[in-house]
Amino acid sequence: MKKTKVLIADDHSLFREGLRKLLESETNLEIISEVGDGQGAINVTRRLKPDLILMDINMPGTNGLVATQVIKKEMPAVKIIALTVCEGEEVLAAVKAGVSAYMLKDVLGSDLLQAINQVLDGEVVIHPRVAGQLVQELTRPDKEQEKINLTRREMDILEMLVKGNSNREMAEAMFISEKTVKNHLTSIFRKLGVKDRTQAAVFALKNRIVADA
Repeated sequence: MKKTKVLIADDHSLFREGLRKLLESETNLEIISEVGDGQGAINVTRRLKPDLILMDINMPGTNGLVATQVIKKEMPAVKIIALTVCEGEEVLAAVKAGVSAYMLKDVLGSDLLQAINQVLDGEVVIHPRVAGQLVQELTRPDKEQEKINLTRREMDILEMLVKGNSNREMAEAMFISEKTVKNHLTSIFRKLGVKDRTQAAVFALKNRIVADA
């Protein structure tokens, strides 16, 4: 029987270890690699071509949402399960990015294995605790993009933020100081109505303010 090749993408080594032990108990699954960030997930997927990825959302550098978007654009056949602690707008953003399932990290091992089998059978699985949140997000009107009015420089910074660039990397790329970058980010957060970088990235992806990463 052909085994399903699995990639684990999570920045917490203890969690990856627990996942590995759980999945190794299944004879139809083969863990081919583990990575700790989104860019690593992209690179390994291009090289090893897994059938299934267990993807954390909040990871350093390139986050799981951006990684999912890139991978699904290049290799749409790859199945991705978001496995995370996030219960907010990230749910809809992940679904739009192309995940086949959205599960919370406190899920029972048996339920995760069941979700994996459902995804491999072509189903979409949403953790019951965030299903209501997804419905609310789908029915809530998006903030109109024309009312956001980001400047060209703010758009450039937002695009780099979505790609996982640090403030220093943004400053070097745009030949400005890190303080100026922080000022632009403060303005971006205010205009988007968000509190931090993750929320800004989620909002940008959800509302398609920036091009695909």
